[in-house]
Amino acid sequence: MSEKNYYKLTMAFDGSNYVGWQIQKNGPSIHAEMMKAGSGFLEDGFTITGCSRTDSGVHALGYVALLVTERDIKERGVAGAFNAHLPRDIVVHHVKQVTKDFHPRYTAKNKHYRYRIYNNNYRIPQFLHYAHYFYKDLNVESMDEAAKAFVGTHDFVGFSSTKTTVEDTVRTIESCCVTKVDHHIQIDIVGNGFLYNMVRIIVGSLLEVGTGKIEVHDMANILASKDRNKAKKTAPACGLTLVGLEYM
Repeated sequence: MSEKNYYKLTMAFDGSNYVGWQIQKNGPSIHAEMMKAGSGFLEDGFTITGCSRTDSGVHALGYVALLVTERDIKERGVAGAFNAHLPRDIVVHHVKQVTKDFHPRYTAKNKHYRYRIYNNNYRIPQFLHYAHYFYKDLNVESMDEAAKAFVGTHDFVGFSSTKTTVEDTVRTIESCCVTKVDHHIQIDIVGNGFLYNMVRIIVGSLLEVGTGKIEVHDMANILASKDRNKAKKTAPACGLTLVGLEYM
């Protein structure tokens, strides 16, 4: 039996046309495109494992996947071969050969998500795929103050979709901050893991703070209640990007 080779693939993709990473029956997925591309230059039996499922329509700058193959290829050659077979909205931009102990999900120390909001009186077409358009005035200072309630180790069951199937809903958030430049608002969240729709529900709740529908001091109480009905709407997927992962 040939020795297996392990490659850490760092990818960027525009998720607008995909149902997420995971292969599903209801539409094209990033994983399916990667497997199709790999079959163009790799022998049968290779596997590609992703760091997370990602929601339909979510983007990535630093998504990480693990390629396992019996073929021994130079790192740059792996990236070039994939990109020659991938559609234009998916790219492998960094490859590193790793040991079999590496896992894109389980050896990750944290993940960094960024949510973008375009806050203005009118839409700009070029931003629509990569930011959530929100026309109402937002108090960014209040949103940033409320975001501090999420920092630390908490049970986020109230900030997860009812589709969540995991038993352990406790996660640790290292940082959560809201900034604004011109009409662009950016919410950056770094944590050791995220539940299904968790970031988008957090954003939806912070938007309610920004419009004054929720008081800053109420956010900690909503989190402690563990009640999904008290957390607000799930923000659209188009504004969410997986920026990258840090590994142990």
